Amino acid sequence: MKPHRHLLVGLLLASVFGCHPQHGPTPAEVRARVARRIPATVADRAGWARDIQAAFATQRIDPTIAHVCAVLAVIEQESTYRADPPVPGLPRIARAEIERRAASLHVPAFVVDAALRVHAPDGRTYAEHLQRVRTEKDLSALFEEMIDRVPLGRHLLAGLNPVHTAGPMQVGIAFAQAHARGYPYPVAGSIRQEVFTRRGGLYFGIAHLLGYPTHYNRMRYRFADFNAGWYASRNAAFQRAVAIADRTTLALDGDLVRPRAPIDAPGATEAALRRLGPVLGMDDAVIRHDLQASDRIGFEDTDLYRSVFALAEARAHGPLARARIPDITLHGPKLSRKLSTAWYTGRVEARFEHCMARR
Repeated sequence: MKPHRHLLVGLLLASVFGCHPQHGPTPAEVRARVARRIPATVADRAGWARDIQAAFATQRIDPTIAHVCAVLAVIEQESTYRADPPVPGLPRIARAEIERRAASLHVPAFVVDAALRVHAPDGRTYAEHLQRVRTEKDLSALFEEMIDRVPLGRHLLAGLNPVHTAGPMQVGIAFAQAHARGYPYPVAGSIRQEVFTRRGGLYFGIAHLLGYPTHYNRMRYRFADFNAGWYASRNAAFQRAVAIADRTTLALDGDLVRPRAPIDAPGATEAALRRLGPVLGMDDAVIRHDLQASDRIGFEDTDLYRSVFALAEARAHGPLARARIPDITLHGPKLSRKLSTAWYTGRVEARFEHCMARR
């Protein structure tokens, strides 16, 4: 980047990070508010506070104590304040995940083996390099190098990078790539590489945690959504209402419509809604149309959402909650025991409450 472009970027960041509501805290006050709640044992508390304040300012998120503590709770749970935390047994985990993803994409095993036998510029094979990786940043960089250097690598290996989450909040790389518009920092390489930095990981992690509107009355539902996806807690409560209205049993996982499902192949929740269609006064096409808004706040304004809750509450003889923790068992190559979204939410909520009580 040319010198005058550096100057322009600096002025832009200063103008964004320096502005604040007329009666709100100044950037310096927000940084102090954040730093006071970061454990004293954390190195460079000022740097962490600066990057968090910058993310709040850029995304116009109110830097309340609750928002600050929510972010710190997720950081502590996911990485204990390390931008690129080491992963025990990462070479073994990575090899198994590469092979799993290759099989799911119908890439022959011999293609993966051949790619790992290719020599890197230092003379060692990529298989030897793989045995030495300790962090996900190292692993991701190694795989991106393989994609560039192995013959037909971009064609054969592009979908096999085993690293899907990164940074101090372990935010999804695909999420960051989809929400990169407005990212305030210069991108020297790629958004994937930015997520491994402290500033980038915090920016996208905060966007995932706090950067969408909800009507939740407790922070715990945002923690569950951070683990399960935006609006998963609201949608799980809607599924419970569907189950009560249809007098059936449904998995309360927050997934209301199967991605790219044909109109004649509905998932369990949509099938239950179709059975209720005559009572709701809706046909299959209208039900599908309203369900497709389930990844947005506007779903709560649809006729489907309102009618289902009205019917369910009449059959339950009382009001029903509009949010609940999704019933999801967590799966992943880094997990060595059975965990759930409820477990994750409880862990983060305990850290959040400890932060809120900190003086």
